[in-house]
Amino acid sequence: GRLNVLANVIRKDLEQIFCQFDPKLEASDEGSGDVKYHLGMYHERINRATNKKITLSLVANPSHLEAVDPVVQGKTKAEQFYRGDNEGKKVMSILVHGDAAFAGQGVVYETFHLSDLPSYTTNGTIHVVVNNQIGFTTDPRMARSSPYPTDVARVVNAPIFHVNADDPEAVMYVCSVAAEWRNTFNKDVVVDLVCYRRSGHNEMDEPMFTQPLMYKQIHKQVPVLKKYADKLISEGIVSLQEFEVQDSNLKANAQ
Repeated sequence: GRLNVLANVIRKDLEQIFCQFDPKLEASDEGSGDVKYHLGMYHERINRATNKKITLSLVANPSHLEAVDPVVQGKTKAEQFYRGDNEGKKVMSILVHGDAAFAGQGVVYETFHLSDLPSYTTNGTIHVVVNNQIGFTTDPRMARSSPYPTDVARVVNAPIFHVNADDPEAVMYVCSVAAEWRNTFNKDVVVDLVCYRRSGHNEMDEPMFTQPLMYKQIHKQVPVLKKYADKLISEGIVSLQEFEVQDSNLKANAQ
């Protein structure tokens, strides 16, 4: 997931990403012994909606879940301070969380309590929770006492949008509403992407051992790309040929 963000959101060169996985590299060559997808990135790209350049900064993230949250807020605050951005109109923060970590790590609660303090506020953060309904091998009923993993955000009365991640148009709509909320009220907002994890937690994890019933259902699920493509084709918005051309182009670019 983080490699996906580096490549497709931050637009880190694929060549650069693959070079960092060279087995001949020593830990000292990277400046850290941490895994490569925990490294950060800083990139400038065009916002196609406004045709203005925006700077995207992905903060280096340690293995300790959610530890990066206050680091992101501190960096955002510093950027706002040095730009004279007292209302958060030029710099903002987006935090991406996992469902189990969002509910389980105390630093999330602490970061929320900093969000509206005069000396610490960053004028609203958009929190995106990738809620795949499992924490490594732990079911939600064994991981938390609240109905939703996002209930911790209620401590600051942040609006929480639960959305089916298998519906791309609904996700886009909810994200637009969240952005508008943050821009209008300068307060935190949470988008809860209710989804599933198709494979294991990592290369070593086989979820059919620990969650056999859940993964029997997941293996029956049609992937979101195919589901959305079938919908567009059935509605006559795109043709099968147009979709196949786009799909082959994407695969060619990835290679």
